[in-house]
Amino acid sequence: MTTNISKQSIVKMSWPIFVEVFLQMLVSNVDQFMISQYSQDSVGAIGNGVQVMNIIIILLTVMSTATTILIAQYLGAKNQEKISETCAVSLLINGVFSLIASILLLLFNQELFVWMQVPTEILADTCTYLRIVAYGILFQGLYFSFVACFRGYSLMKTTMGVSIVMNLFNILGNWILIYGFWIIPPMGVAGVAISTNISKILGLIIIFILFKKYLGIKISKQHLFPLPWNLIKRMLSISIPTGGEALSYQLSQTTIMKMVNVFGLVVITTKVYVYIIVMFAYMYSLAISAAMQIVVGYLVGADKFNEVTQKVWYTVRIALIAGTGITSIFYLCSDTIFSIFTNDPEVLALGKTILFIEIFLETGRAVNIVLVRALQASGDIKTPVSVGIICMWTIAVGCAYFFGIVMEMGLAGIWIGMMLDECLRAIIFIYRWKSGAWRTKKLV
Repeated sequence: MTTNISKQSIVKMSWPIFVEVFLQMLVSNVDQFMISQYSQDSVGAIGNGVQVMNIIIILLTVMSTATTILIAQYLGAKNQEKISETCAVSLLINGVFSLIASILLLLFNQELFVWMQVPTEILADTCTYLRIVAYGILFQGLYFSFVACFRGYSLMKTTMGVSIVMNLFNILGNWILIYGFWIIPPMGVAGVAISTNISKILGLIIIFILFKKYLGIKISKQHLFPLPWNLIKRMLSISIPTGGEALSYQLSQTTIMKMVNVFGLVVITTKVYVYIIVMFAYMYSLAISAAMQIVVGYLVGADKFNEVTQKVWYTVRIALIAGTGITSIFYLCSDTIFSIFTNDPEVLALGKTILFIEIFLETGRAVNIVLVRALQASGDIKTPVSVGIICMWTIAVGCAYFFGIVMEMGLAGIWIGMMLDECLRAIIFIYRWKSGAWRTKKLV
């Protein structure tokens, strides 16, 4: 990478990442869209199941991120043996975690959803969905490990291609299994879950074949026995801080989902639809912030702190324009957009109200996404985690409960609580960045 990194380079770097982020988010959204054509109640069932699965995916993704970082470092040091050891340990850790998560969800899925106050009308379907997808967690965990290895070698197009195949197969599987085809009867929610698992198995098979063919990494039991505790500790030292903020967010959202479930199926369905829609509003912020993180890491390592600040604020402006601009368009065209999923007038009216609040929420979220990654890239890792955990649980969850439940404002009150959390954290991170404290946190 050259020292003359232009503003345009960040945008150019963001597009391949955007495609991959889009594909990652597409799976659950396609599931919920296709099931909405089969049954409106089933949308809430899958929405609750996806909320739980997102926590598992976050944990697997975080561990895989540590794998990518270490492989990239060892690749630079030309230490092939350590690369093989890192891949083996990643597969072991993700495999063990996936098995434990799968067993727990299979044993306690109903108790979990009763705690989340899932309505009795959709409780059975919700449990069915989670039980089936729980069997696929192991395949997903191993898949993430192999993907991390490819990313360590900067082979992003390969993993993107596998994602495309998985998504296309998932859509085909949904079409056949949800509605039925030939001798296959309509399966509804169960069909979505089965299709998801089959696409995960297919993805794992393809990525494993490509791994053996192109990377040439040899993995053996010698890399695991005796257990390389130093490498395991190193992976965890990277994973735990960087994953704390994301995990806290998912857990707080699960708690908020419990509040939403109190208000019945119309509110649950509206919330799920809004989530699907607004993902497209902040998706590009995720992509451009990931590209910026690479640039910031490079510039911090070169002690070019003034250039770092310029790149960060440039990225913040782009994310703000993209996030608030897209959300504003969604608000103005809300009836048309929601009609893709439903014609229920209650959902259309409530959805429009939520999207108005979402405009202000996205203002804070755009700033947070960029500045959190900037702080992490500069070495200031603890600040995003501590601020995130405190604000998400006191402001997002606390205010959502106060406005939504106590003040009886319903879903609008819950959204106001989440909006206040995003905006407050944005103010704190802006102050933190402007203070320059991150300049003393350099890792190398």
